[in-house]
Amino acid sequence: MNAVAARRFEPTAWMLAPLLVVMVVGFNVPLIGTLAKSFIHGGALDVGGYRAMVQSSVYLKVLANTFKIAALATIICAVLGYLLAYWLRGLAAKWQMVGLAAIVIPFWISILVRAYAWIVLLGNAGIVNRGMQGFGWVDSPIPFLYNELGVIIGTINVLLPFLVLPLYAAMVKIDDKLLRAAETLGAGRWTVFWRIFFPLSLPALAASSILVFILALGFYITPAILGGGRVPMIANMLDLLINQMPNWELASSLSVVLLALTLVLFVLYLKFTGEKAEA
Repeated sequence: MNAVAARRFEPTAWMLAPLLVVMVVGFNVPLIGTLAKSFIHGGALDVGGYRAMVQSSVYLKVLANTFKIAALATIICAVLGYLLAYWLRGLAAKWQMVGLAAIVIPFWISILVRAYAWIVLLGNAGIVNRGMQGFGWVDSPIPFLYNELGVIIGTINVLLPFLVLPLYAAMVKIDDKLLRAAETLGAGRWTVFWRIFFPLSLPALAASSILVFILALGFYITPAILGGGRVPMIANMLDLLINQMPNWELASSLSVVLLALTLVLFVLYLKFTGEKAEA
């Protein structure tokens, strides 16, 4: 019996073998190499990279700036995404599909193209600034770009769909009978929303927000273009340490710190998604 079962599942195991090889070679080996390089230098145990990272205010400021931009982008995405998902849920089925298509279409456009599109829109000679000057609303161009504001705008543009889509999927699963039952018991619309709808959608909002925050931590193209090299973030600092200095030990130490923090956030993400699945 056991031999028959083993022969039955053996082809499936062989089919998974190529995927396992890709995961090990493409993901696990580089991660192990980065971890080893952060602790071993010259064949001996050395934590000089971590020591330099802690002792230098530059790298700590870069870490803090990365987390600040990621947090601001996540908060704004959460507010805008929740309103958008809630609005989509209230539309007729046909218009829901139209709205979802409008959200998904940007996935087909390169992030690089979208970043340069923001320069056309928000640059000093862009459409927005020229329009406001033409109407007499401002005397000089507003510096939307090449600062933290520009990076946050570009980050929100890229990551908003990652919050809206799972949040909308969770919202449409909320049974309208619960909401109508509360209304028949005398609850107003705001009471129904805050006491029933919002708590039911909160796990999805939390999980989606953590996902957006994790993705924002590793952004490279958007800060490089819309920040104009004036907004240091971890990914850009790693590029500098690896390709220009180079300092592999320090770069590996920064990467390991970022990976550890990302794993902590990922555990929280799994916790919220697990609670949502149980609900």
